[in-house]
Amino acid sequence: MRSDTIKLGDARAPHRSLLRATGVRDQDFGKPFIAVCNSYTDIIPGHVHLDKVGEFVKQCVRKAGGVPFVFNTIGVDDGIAMGHSGMKFSLPSRELIADCVETMIQAHQFDGMICIPNCDKIVPGMLMAAVRCNIPTVFVSGGPMEAGKTREGRTVDLVDVFAGAAARQQKKLSARELRELEKAGCPTCGSCSGMFTANSMNCLCEALGMALPTNGTLLATSAERKRLFQRAAQRIVEMVLESEKVGPGHGLLPREIITSESIDNSMILDMAMGGSTNTVLHILAIAHEAGVPFDIERINSLSRKTPNVCKVAPSSHYHVEDVHNAGGVHTILGSVSRGRPGLLHLDCPTVSGKTLGQNVAEYDIRAASVGQEALELAAVTRGGKRTAKGMGVARQAASIRDLSTETLGFDPMDCIREVASAFSQEGGLAILRGNLAPQGAVVKSAGVRPEMLRHSGPAVIFDSEPEAYAGIVGGRVKAGDVVVIRYEGPRGGPGMQEMLAPTAAIKGIGLDDKVALITDGRFSGGTSGSCIGHISPEAAAGGPIGLLEPGDTIEIDIPGHTLNVRLSEAELAERAKRFTPPPPRFKTGCLAKYAALATSADTGGVLKWS
Repeated sequence: MRSDTIKLGDARAPHRSLLRATGVRDQDFGKPFIAVCNSYTDIIPGHVHLDKVGEFVKQCVRKAGGVPFVFNTIGVDDGIAMGHSGMKFSLPSRELIADCVETMIQAHQFDGMICIPNCDKIVPGMLMAAVRCNIPTVFVSGGPMEAGKTREGRTVDLVDVFAGAAARQQKKLSARELRELEKAGCPTCGSCSGMFTANSMNCLCEALGMALPTNGTLLATSAERKRLFQRAAQRIVEMVLESEKVGPGHGLLPREIITSESIDNSMILDMAMGGSTNTVLHILAIAHEAGVPFDIERINSLSRKTPNVCKVAPSSHYHVEDVHNAGGVHTILGSVSRGRPGLLHLDCPTVSGKTLGQNVAEYDIRAASVGQEALELAAVTRGGKRTAKGMGVARQAASIRDLSTETLGFDPMDCIREVASAFSQEGGLAILRGNLAPQGAVVKSAGVRPEMLRHSGPAVIFDSEPEAYAGIVGGRVKAGDVVVIRYEGPRGGPGMQEMLAPTAAIKGIGLDDKVALITDGRFSGGTSGSCIGHISPEAAAGGPIGLLEPGDTIEIDIPGHTLNVRLSEAELAERAKRFTPPPPRFKTGCLAKYAALATSADTGGVLKWS
């Protein structure tokens, strides 16, 4: 085994002595050493319960025949970091997480790894490390948060609270109403309840093949997550032993699972469910680390072929708990497979030991071949009580077939539609190009109102996210405008801040059907509306967005996949001659290092130093 490097032979007596001090026994030295890569931290709701999850997984690994060792990564809560300089650290934390996981795995020569992420930068950071280290790895998330309920019974989430804060500044909401939203928006532990970036990435792990079925949608509060953790622990020990027996090529290493075909599958899922635009950024970075050629043109091609069969908050009133009851990830994939035969690569291997197609057959609750476990797990429902503890809510029904539409409170066939009645016959994400985005830009088309799919208007320009928020709530933005937020790309920000506060402010003041927003920054998965991000090249790299002047006419055509400014090539060239980028915002510390090495969003915002 790989861990023999630190535990076999006379020369390793000091190593064994140190390991004994951690509780390793004589009989353990012949067993697989399994890293339990946790992301527990008290300040993130998606992670506050992961200390208990980590301990439970540790027990399960030992029962399965492995020797578990827990370590933790850092994590940034994007919502808490939002609206101030802390958000600049969010995307760079992805690289730090990847580096720290790689460091722990390589320094201690683990045989296998279970990754327990939940929120959005943690998931891709761990995936990037997994393909670097290329040892057997299983991902098992902490699970999504329950949606909130107001006293009037309205279903709400964190985005409603952001919008409420902006509405309050406009005197459109009372202090009492905002406080009620604040108390209702995030009722339990878990990753925020809409199809925001965290839940999008945890769902994509299923399609990518790195997580077991139900990983992305089974509620954090559900006692049934114990079943998922037990299976993950069993699988990682089996995978290590099998890989030792068979050797490279057995199909269970991250670089054998994460291929161009499985990345296609993950992006098809993203398009089908209208996931976060951040997934584009992260998938490009993961592909880069895995050495898999993959670019935004490939994503655009998939988008044109993939129907949008599922819309989730912020693009609809459905939340992840509803998607779970409607059948979850594999029912979405089943819908796509039925309606677009051949689009998915169903023969891709997964950490379950089965192909993606076999998992779909077993976990698509609309399939004749569906297994009993899938029907049982799909019946998991919310507990409806405020809690920071996970794994405690008992399943209320033996099977999803015991829960009627009336009991669920929604129509599962509308939450996850069949292709014939899809929300659109193209995917929920779109790549735009034009003289304002020569290297591309990204929009969550699933979240755009029909009347805003095409829009042109004068540019109202802000050179930072805080300036934009103040300008929006301060009345500088009028109906018909295009808000431009620049110098917020990977290099310019630095760190590519999320724009949830400005987009929520536009919604909060009632202009989300009349105003578009474009940026070289990025969006929270909680953003909806005509909001176009990842504009590349970014302003700090001399991109055309940095050449815009107030009042320039911006032309957006999402169905036509174009983003332009109504200026001639000659005028743009003349402005480029006069352009001088502002000095770096940070000259010391990790943000200065990140700014010096970061690439634009079209390549995933990865770091390059040669």
